[in-house]
Amino acid sequence: MGNSFQVQDRFADGAQYIGGGLRPGTSGRTHDVVNPATGDTVHTYELAGTADVDAAVAAAREAFPGWSGATPAERSEAMHRFAAVLAEQADDFAYAESLQCGKPVKLSTGFDVPGTVDNTSFFAGAARHLEGKSAAEYDGDHTSYVRREAIGVIGSIAPWNYPLQMAAWKILPAIAAGNTIVLKPAEITPLTSLMFAQAATEAGIPDGVINIVTGAGQDAGEHLVGHPDVVMTSFTGSTAVGKRVAEIATSTVKRLHLELGGKAPFVVFDDADLEAAVHGAVAASLINTGQDCTAATRAYVQRPLHDAFVQGVAALMETVRLGDPFDPKTDLGPLISHAQRDRVAGFVERARAYATVVTGGEAPGGALADGAYYRPTLVTGAAQDSEIVQSEIFGPVLVVLPFDTDDEGIALANDTPYGLAASAWTRDLYRAGRATREIKAGCVWINDHIPIISEMPHGGYKASGFGKDMSSYSFEEYTQVKHVMYDNTAVARKDWHRTIFGDR
Repeated sequence: MGNSFQVQDRFADGAQYIGGGLRPGTSGRTHDVVNPATGDTVHTYELAGTADVDAAVAAAREAFPGWSGATPAERSEAMHRFAAVLAEQADDFAYAESLQCGKPVKLSTGFDVPGTVDNTSFFAGAARHLEGKSAAEYDGDHTSYVRREAIGVIGSIAPWNYPLQMAAWKILPAIAAGNTIVLKPAEITPLTSLMFAQAATEAGIPDGVINIVTGAGQDAGEHLVGHPDVVMTSFTGSTAVGKRVAEIATSTVKRLHLELGGKAPFVVFDDADLEAAVHGAVAASLINTGQDCTAATRAYVQRPLHDAFVQGVAALMETVRLGDPFDPKTDLGPLISHAQRDRVAGFVERARAYATVVTGGEAPGGALADGAYYRPTLVTGAAQDSEIVQSEIFGPVLVVLPFDTDDEGIALANDTPYGLAASAWTRDLYRAGRATREIKAGCVWINDHIPIISEMPHGGYKASGFGKDMSSYSFEEYTQVKHVMYDNTAVARKDWHRTIFGDR
């Protein structure tokens, strides 16, 4: 893939997108965007300060009356144009996403970018279907109906693992419902979020509807969450940071949407298609180099299949090709940073004291030594309460544990604080049905693990947060429900007035 633009030129005016244009930050501190495959700096910019957040919120507040007052058809048409612009610029988006994240280009071109275009098209249509409850005369004397209304300025914070898609997941339902938004992307991966806002402007979405502030979490992020003119916060990231976001948002009585960590179980019953389960486990544990909160991290395999499953996964992992993200043959890119690689390696090294590393468990040398690479890693023999089973690693590491009875397998799947996603592998309809009912997760796949679609909601149980991204269910987060009631009697004195006026 060729570079159709130079990053430094594209963002020469700054990495803050406020009121329809780029501008520099005002914090006085700079930050480097680093290519994790090489360690090279690809862009340096000035971080946002609190003044930039204030300016972005002001721009969003100014744009709100016009955008929320537009008809659903007008918003829909603008968003359809937005989807078309994104599709036209797909190569640029894929290049920038792979450059800042280290994603293999076949992932950015096959998943991140087309998924974002599809999500934009979906919400362009959904903008015309903001429906409330149909009218009825529930007490006989009044007609009631429900309106869905935009709530105001949204302040959202997105993570670094899927910068483009997470920007879309935050922005699209909010603006489809008539809100305006200020998004803070992770400061290490701001490029495609900025490009997303630029594409919206090119499509004719009014200035100020979408604003991007690129700054550090402890100043720009916390100021955005606590801003008095921000009526709702949507955050995706770790559970630990989510707790801090919730603390700030609660103190200002904001609506809150959290999509937090995960530790997805992958439950293989003894009647499963072994080949399908092996291939599914390797793909689902290594997607985005394991930096995916829905990635398969804990495989529970019923004992008759356990040893064959371990052998199959180990053999397949060893065929996965690490390399240059821009080489179309590369299967696995680097982790987001050397710090993240070292964090993942720390989990594995500590696990050697109580478990077996079957394959992987090291950083490659040679031509990849300068990048943040880590080999696909399979661990067995760990206890259920061990760190590597219970904690979110966010790297290319799969832990396999055996189970005996169906009851035990489901109990083990539920035995972490998280509940974002899970899968069950079986040919038995009743086993599959039980798994979907009893596994406590926001998404349960049967005989697959990872696929998502714009029409269906994404969100978790327990410490994985609450609220939904994607689908029409996301409008529950971004709209205010209003009850409207009309009197139908045209009578001055209502029957219920007797509770005040007595028998007069």
